[in-house]
Amino acid sequence: MLAALGDLVEDVVVHLGGPVHEASDTAARIVRRRGGSAANVAEMVAALGHRARFLGQVGADAIGAALVGELGRVGVDVSCVGRGGRTGTIVVLVDEHGERTMLTDRAACLELADPRREWLDGVSTLHVPWYSFAGRPLAETAATVIGWAHELGIRVSIDVSSVALIDEIGQVRMLELLETLRPDVVFANADEARSLRIDGTVAGATTVVKHGPDPVVVYSEREPITVPVPPIERVADTTGAGDAFAAGFLTAGTADPQAAAAAGCRAAAMLITSR
Repeated sequence: MLAALGDLVEDVVVHLGGPVHEASDTAARIVRRRGGSAANVAEMVAALGHRARFLGQVGADAIGAALVGELGRVGVDVSCVGRGGRTGTIVVLVDEHGERTMLTDRAACLELADPRREWLDGVSTLHVPWYSFAGRPLAETAATVIGWAHELGIRVSIDVSSVALIDEIGQVRMLELLETLRPDVVFANADEARSLRIDGTVAGATTVVKHGPDPVVVYSEREPITVPVPPIERVADTTGAGDAFAAGFLTAGTADPQAAAAAGCRAAAMLITSR
């Protein structure tokens, strides 16, 4: 089983018809859907036929109840979800090229507290996006659960998640914290890798750097591996593609990083082309 610890929110996705006309109208198509990096990973793990558990908190409101219900219906274990406060919302602006910009109000996500060891019952991999360290008490909860995972021999993966988070905490400090957390796998996209100056393994972990349509680079104790990304004819929306990649990579096993990266590419393509 893979457990993902972090956010479950409502995404309000705004597909822009063209450049934004400031102080005026811009044509758009607006869709509401379930979001949150950790929830996205758990959902894709379930879609790939593996067991998944989501660890996080939503608001004590109708939106939170609906999001948890939907995540459970796609096969994710939601028995450990906390309730309280106001459910978070992310507004995702998607331009005509499929690139996205996110406006975040994480609300109840940050309030996850009082972790329990039973959250990790039956778990073989714990995945934590860096968003889970960007606010308290969620950050303390994430660090505690990661510590328990190491004690139990559970593989830990961390996604760097956001250039904005790196800029906020600073490149040196983030690398120091990653050393302290001792992940087995680190994920970053090209912009995040540039901000962290990644040119090898981070904190001794297998480090996976995604470059959009260009080859994925996997750094490990061996020589770096480059894995080509199969072309996709039409990219409608890249939101969650990195989360889908992580799900594919982590469920493919650890014996062959090249095969795992290829599985990550297939999972990301499945998500992108299904929208």
